[in-house]
Amino acid sequence: MDLMERVQEFESRKKSGMSTSDRVSASREAKALILELNEIYKENKDSEIMDIMKRLTVIKQKIDKRLKGNLNV
Repeated sequence: MDLMERVQEFESRKKSGMSTSDRVSASREAKALILELNEIYKENKDSEIMDIMKRLTVIKQKIDKRLKGNLNV
């Protein structure tokens, strides 16, 4: 599967109702996708790739925030 297809599939995947293990695997998958895109970005310096990485980072941060829970109790 092409990298862009994997990114599209990841972004379109339902994020609500995930179990903790699903969140962990989604966070790891997002990190892997971001790192792969970063390698391509280093060569091309394409702003579209940077935008995709930013979107994935926002999704990953939301997942990670949910994993850590509310620590301000």
